[in-house]
Amino acid sequence: MTTHIPETAFILAAGFGKRLRPYTDTVPKPMVPVCGKPVIDYIIDKLVQCGVKRVIINLHHMGDVLHTHLTQRTDVEIIFSEEEEILNTGGGVKHALHHVGAEPFFVINGDAFWIDGPDTNAFERLANMWKDKDMDMILLLEPVERMTLTKPVGDYNIEKDGKAARLKAQDGAYMFAGVRLCHPRIFKDAPDDAFSFLLLMDGAEEKGRLYGLEHKGSWHHISSPEELHAVEEAFC
Repeated sequence: MTTHIPETAFILAAGFGKRLRPYTDTVPKPMVPVCGKPVIDYIIDKLVQCGVKRVIINLHHMGDVLHTHLTQRTDVEIIFSEEEEILNTGGGVKHALHHVGAEPFFVINGDAFWIDGPDTNAFERLANMWKDKDMDMILLLEPVERMTLTKPVGDYNIEKDGKAARLKAQDGAYMFAGVRLCHPRIFKDAPDDAFSFLLLMDGAEEKGRLYGLEHKGSWHHISSPEELHAVEEAFC
C-alpha cells in the first residue's frame, strides 16, 4: 500500500522568539542555525524528501530575512503569508487557509528540530497513520524519558486506542514535538482574530478525534541559548 502524502505544509515562522535572544535580535527564530544550518531548512528538507509540493510560511518578525533566504530554494513551491499584526499560531494558519485547500496538511512549528530514526520520516509516518473518518489531527510526540539535552514537558499521554490526552499538570509521558497532521475542518468555528493553535488541539481532543504518534528518533525543544548550545555540542 502506497502512503498518500499531503501536498501542503504550513510552517509557523512569525513569532518573536524572545526566549532565544540574543540570537533572535538579528534573525527570526526559524533562521537560528544548528550546526551552521537554519532550523527551517532542516524542516523543509524533510518535507521535500517525503514528497510535499507546497510550503506556506507566515511572516512577521524579521519576515524580510526569511523571505530573502527562502526565495533561494527551487526544490519546492513556497507561499508567504505576511501578517501586519501577529496572529498567534492558530490565527496565523487560518489567515492563510485559502492556500491550503480541502485536504489534510502538515503544520510545523518553525523552531522544531528533530532527527528521524533509521529509514523513517516523521511526515510519512503521520500520513500513514491518518484515518479521515476517525481523526481531525495527529500530533507527533516525543517520550520525555529520551529528552536528555533539553528540558522536557510532559504535556501529553497516548491512550491505548491511540488518542492523545493533554495533561494540564504536565506530568505525562510525552511532549508535543511541534509537528502535526490536521484537516482544515478544524477551523470551521475558529475565531477570526489572533488565537492559539492549542484551542484547535483541545477541540479535537474533546471530540475524540485527536491522536498521538510516538516519534522514532530524537527531538529537541530549543527554547533558550543554553538548550541550543547543548544540542550543537551533541550533533555538530
